[in-house]
Amino acid sequence: MNSTGANYLHYANSATIELSVVGASYSPGGGGARVAYTILPWELGLILIGATTHGICWLGLHESTAYLESELREDFPKAEVVHDDGALRELAARVTAFIGNNGASLYLPVDIRASPFQLAVWRELCLIPPGATRSYNEIAHRLGKPGGARAVGRANGSNPLAVLIPCHRAVGADGKLTGYRWGLDYKRRLLEYERVLSRKSVQ
Repeated sequence: MNSTGANYLHYANSATIELSVVGASYSPGGGGARVAYTILPWELGLILIGATTHGICWLGLHESTAYLESELREDFPKAEVVHDDGALRELAARVTAFIGNNGASLYLPVDIRASPFQLAVWRELCLIPPGATRSYNEIAHRLGKPGGARAVGRANGSNPLAVLIPCHRAVGADGKLTGYRWGLDYKRRLLEYERVLSRKSVQ
């Protein structure tokens, strides 16, 4: 972990979105980390939130507890992974409140690994409004990387914080939903969920 504590995700409003990742507290595969996790129910199934003592390091979506636990352990094979609802209660409350309200603010310490290019892509994802989409090619152009759609797709797929870093808002050049770790049905449902929340917020 960097000594300045500059790893964070901050949504203040639609005009102020910041993602800073200087370094992670663990080595590749989670070496040296203790990852506590909790699993919560929500409108679209289950959310697994994993965190080290430095910040949230993983978020997954599914309808199966066993699947989520398996995916977390696969991403952190060298870490000590423990189920600890109490340790994550306050953090989980902030995450679920944010997910259930498109206009909510959020400040979270994060403990994730990112190359400069991954970080650039993830920042672009955070700028896409809830319920809206942007193509991989469009994101590449915004980064000054024309022809870099495949690289954007790989960076998109390596996102460890589903929903918080909204990789579900990236689509193919023709607008079709493509490649999502948690399944295309989840991607479709997430976008519709966000659109419903957005319509409610303007009523």
